[in-house]
Amino acid sequence: MKFVIVTGLSGSGKSEAMRALEDIGFYCVDNLPPALIVNFAELFFHGNSNIDKVALGIDIRGREFFQTLNSALDQLSAANFKYDMIYLDCDDDVLIKRYKMTRRNHPLAVNSQISDGIKKERVIMEPLKRVSKMIVDTTNMKPKDLKAEIASIYDEGDGLESPNITISVVSFGFKYGLPTDADLVMDVRFLPNPYYDLELRPKTGDSQDVRDFVMDSKVSHDFIEKFFDMLDFLIPEYINEGKQHLVIGVGCTGGRHRSVTIVNYTYDYLNDKGYRAVKKHRDAKLD
Repeated sequence: MKFVIVTGLSGSGKSEAMRALEDIGFYCVDNLPPALIVNFAELFFHGNSNIDKVALGIDIRGREFFQTLNSALDQLSAANFKYDMIYLDCDDDVLIKRYKMTRRNHPLAVNSQISDGIKKERVIMEPLKRVSKMIVDTTNMKPKDLKAEIASIYDEGDGLESPNITISVVSFGFKYGLPTDADLVMDVRFLPNPYYDLELRPKTGDSQDVRDFVMDSKVSHDFIEKFFDMLDFLIPEYINEGKQHLVIGVGCTGGRHRSVTIVNYTYDYLNDKGYRAVKKHRDAKLD
């Protein structure tokens, strides 16, 4: 039985996430009052239902019931109803743009600016963010990217045996900020930089000549060996701890050359090891 609770900031993509879960066979209910969560769970865990994948969407629109959510989550745990909580996050500036595009007001900004509503919501939602198993930052995601991210976590695909963890490897540029959902961050700004080669500058780490430039160094090969050795140690420990989604951020200055190269190598390595891995180049097209 897979029981998933999707929550997060208003405007961060909860509806898209719910649609993505529905597309891969989840029975989805949006905005269920938290007081009803336990009763709802009992229908599927103890009932005769043949539904084995359920997703609930909970957000600030149900704020009059929101104070009961922590109690409901405690009851789920006490009854040994295992659940995942996905928390969707997003930068304030992007949230404001999304609200302006849709011409909707923030649910907590009735008589104030959208930014004030977002600030209030962050305070209310912070306890949920801390206890969520997965935090997905949708700041730089299009709807199709979020759909792919959700599918990579919960789509059983061809049913091949693989460890119960999804590993997202994300390249980024430090000058654009850290990925807020990263569990591990690796700084590769010490590696050879193709930016100073005028022929390579317009390309990305997806180009073979850029990859060759970055890896044409003993330091690069020593780093890859030590980095992969660290992952070989850490990932089984995360699995033993029950973690289901691991986000590894790899950053260079602009997120275009070195970080993309290392993410591509890491993605290939994790797939060869039998892990369910996905890769994303957050800033490769921004420089």
